[in-house]
Amino acid sequence: MTTLLLHGLGADRRQPLELLGPPVRETAGPAEPILAFDVRAHGDSALIGTPADFALDRLADEAVATARAADPAIGDHPLTIMGISMGAAIALRIALRGLLPVDRAVFVRPSFGDEPHPENLRPFPVIGQLLHDRGAGASDDFRESGVYLRMQHRSPAGARALLAQFAAPRAAERAVRLVEVPRNRAFADDAELGLLPARGIRSLVVATERDPVHPLELGERWAAGLDAEFATAPAREQGMAGVTAAVRDGVARWLARTPER
Repeated sequence: MTTLLLHGLGADRRQPLELLGPPVRETAGPAEPILAFDVRAHGDSALIGTPADFALDRLADEAVATARAADPAIGDHPLTIMGISMGAAIALRIALRGLLPVDRAVFVRPSFGDEPHPENLRPFPVIGQLLHDRGAGASDDFRESGVYLRMQHRSPAGARALLAQFAAPRAAERAVRLVEVPRNRAFADDAELGLLPARGIRSLVVATERDPVHPLELGERWAAGLDAEFATAPAREQGMAGVTAAVRDGVARWLARTPER
């Protein structure tokens, strides 16, 4: 069974390969086909485009087109889809719209809900605007902003992670992604989430504790609506090694208990 991996906002294909590739290999073996690529305006992608190109459904369409180009037969058999944060939202849109024959889905650190511009994603448009107006050197301005200071109070490690957006490749040129992607909602309401289990799609949701950008309660809502298994990882303040190990272990255990069909 092919596994399709989708990365988060501001990251690239290496993120899900490093985090989720090991549990896939552990449970499915070294021959398991894994597809991972860079979303528009990320990693090695040369595409940027217009604000409309960053609608989640547009990104989902592009992800499917890229997957089909890499594997023309990908739509002919069930597959597993996994996404992190923005990637989780894109994966959800692919599954809800039936763009690929998804059998199993893993959603790690969901950050999008049923409302555009959620409070948990507010830092990203602020960063995007600073990058657009002043370039990568505007990180000091962001450190002095109320958005950053509130984040730092709630999660110092989470605040430091946001600063990495200023150091990302071509950050200023690609600032539109940080402004536009948070305008999206991942689903219309909880009833829409219920379409996945009704179609027999089995899901796992993984959330991290004390994560203001990826709220634990949002992960719980995804899990309830999807009738999915729910797993948690420790807060970033306890060290990223522990977070990574917990996510990998939770995914590996679920894959082992949820065989391919």
